[in-house]
Amino acid sequence: MRHIVALLLTSAIALSVPAGLVAQTTTLQAQGSQEQQEPALLVADKVFITSDRDLVAEGNVEAFQGDIKLSARRVVYNRETGELTLEGPIRIDQGGRSTVLADSAQLDSGIQNGLLIGARMVFDQQVQIASVQAKRASGRYTQFSKVSATSCHVCDNGKPPLWQIRARKVTHDQLERQLYFEGAQLRVLDYPVFYFPYLRLPDPTLDRATGFLVPSIRTTSQLGTGVQVPYFFKLGDHKDLTLTPYLSSKTTTLGYRYRQAFVNGRIQIEGAYTRDDVQQDQDRGYLFANGWFTLKNDYRFTFNLQTASDDAYLADYGLPDLDRLRSEIALERIKRDTAFRTSLIHYKTLRDSENQDEIPSRVFDLNYQKRFFPSTLGGEVRLSFIGHAHERTSDEDVVGRDIARATFDAEWLRSWTFASGLRADAQLGASIDTFDIRHDSNFPTEVTRSTPRAALTLRYPMTRREKSGATQFLEPIAQFGWTDVSDTDVPNDESTFQDFDQGNLLSLSRFPAEDQREDGATAVVGLNWARYAANGWQALATVGQVFRADADPNFNLTSGLQGTSSDLLLAGQIRTANGWSLAGRGLLDSDLSFVKAEVRGAWEKDGAGVSGSYIWQETDPAENATDEISEIWLLGRYPIDQNWLTEAEARYDFAESEPIRLGLGVTYQNECVQVNMSVTRRFTSTSTIEPSTEFGFTLSLTGYALEGGGKTYKRKCS
Repeated sequence: MRHIVALLLTSAIALSVPAGLVAQTTTLQAQGSQEQQEPALLVADKVFITSDRDLVAEGNVEAFQGDIKLSARRVVYNRETGELTLEGPIRIDQGGRSTVLADSAQLDSGIQNGLLIGARMVFDQQVQIASVQAKRASGRYTQFSKVSATSCHVCDNGKPPLWQIRARKVTHDQLERQLYFEGAQLRVLDYPVFYFPYLRLPDPTLDRATGFLVPSIRTTSQLGTGVQVPYFFKLGDHKDLTLTPYLSSKTTTLGYRYRQAFVNGRIQIEGAYTRDDVQQDQDRGYLFANGWFTLKNDYRFTFNLQTASDDAYLADYGLPDLDRLRSEIALERIKRDTAFRTSLIHYKTLRDSENQDEIPSRVFDLNYQKRFFPSTLGGEVRLSFIGHAHERTSDEDVVGRDIARATFDAEWLRSWTFASGLRADAQLGASIDTFDIRHDSNFPTEVTRSTPRAALTLRYPMTRREKSGATQFLEPIAQFGWTDVSDTDVPNDESTFQDFDQGNLLSLSRFPAEDQREDGATAVVGLNWARYAANGWQALATVGQVFRADADPNFNLTSGLQGTSSDLLLAGQIRTANGWSLAGRGLLDSDLSFVKAEVRGAWEKDGAGVSGSYIWQETDPAENATDEISEIWLLGRYPIDQNWLTEAEARYDFAESEPIRLGLGVTYQNECVQVNMSVTRRFTSTSTIEPSTEFGFTLSLTGYALEGGGKTYKRKCS
């Protein structure tokens, strides 16, 4: 029979009662003093009182004090001193954050202070500290003597762990969750590598603490071999700063990242300042900043700022491979029946083929839409206002063209479903566009145009159930549309890149912006098909084509929309039950050849995976594509075993018959160390960017993986 005894921390227990009544009497006293101070509860197979009036608990002894749980073979409670003498094996769990193991111990009744012999402490099943003895003080500090600390699996055969920190003394601050080492050595396979007179590390239960982060070694053909050593500053519970010096024979760089969370938002600022041999005697660097804030009345303010000292900096330092830097400040509010967004945008080109003065670098956008559901008309009414303006820094004629545009739009939508299953969608609307055109003598300064429009779309969805349990859907589509643009004498300055896909198949204007609109009568025929199997296999396909009364000369060659009949749109997607997925889209012309095609595929299973994409497009001077585009991009990862992982990437230009980028990475990870090695080669070059090769190396000292939390990396002792 298990016995329960409450050891009061504020008063001694009357031990003169008969032994058989101890459990009952002392438990009642504990309940009476619960509100004053929480007792330590003792549970054991056998409880008795010695002639010296000591309380003894034996056999599967467990003691509880707050969030602390103690287990031991035997516990002796001294009534006069209030001390607990424990015989091991002893285990003390502290709120699930850390565990102390010992051979024997002498503690106070609150299990807060005392001495432990042969002590070990394990943090969050990760780093363990083994010592000859440990002393607990003030219920907060644990001091270890003659210490070995490691997160590697320690075998009983005497072989040293892969790495360990030997120290003369280690103090653990339970409140601050910090480890303070004195006279510490970092040993690899028991060989000393570094010596630290004093060393402070956060214990693994602490998520954020000031200190060094994992360093890395980076070698490039332009910058040589250098080391990056990040240092993290905890500036408070809601903000931090990370400084990352990057030193090599050819560069001196200080990277930084600042983060702060607010009650209604957050911000992040990152960048670097550089002096290097690539561009001597010049200050180089970059700055990226982003954030968002929730304001009153459901408004949301966002910003995303990007700038760099020169066109080549991001490529030289392995940062995001951008060819334009886009900075935006926006204010928005999205509700069920209203949508509002306004933004200021600035573009900085990094392309050799673009002149910064001749691109629309300053852009203003304003969009507002309101929905109504009138009972008299039925359906839905949408009212919209769109404002747009963009400017170039050049004021030369034509190449320095600036445009401001305002659009007012009203639209009525309604749907009917008939008993036969036929669905009809009606659309009726009109828009008024006003333009202010400057620095272009080919067009009038001011233009106002109106565009009424109407469309009727018919769908007939059908469903069929197969004997295998799969379901097929088939939906023929036909649309008849009409628009009438009153004035087409405006420049195409926003809709220069056009795309024909499933998303705009049924649109009355397939231009991406309102500066251009389709004109005249149109007809669309299409077909949607889908099949869903019970085992998770699914396939979808769309076929469509647009016919118009008059050809529109504003569509590009590769848009697929030139002439009175468009190219045939083909799109499909397949997903299998064993992890394969494939999606493709293409435009097939009258000669049954593709003018544009794109294919994406992926496979993933048991941690291994491969994904890739292929794109092909004919030449199109209107889109600055003077050469044929034919590129493939592949990414793959394969775990050789539970410790080794390989990753690779490849990007190849078939049109030029040369690679664009190749990369290979290898990662080794066990229960206490992770090593990343990578090599990347960039083959492309511009007037400011040279081809380069980059080698990367990172070594991290890690902890045990939690049982049940994914794969574990524990090694077995032979």
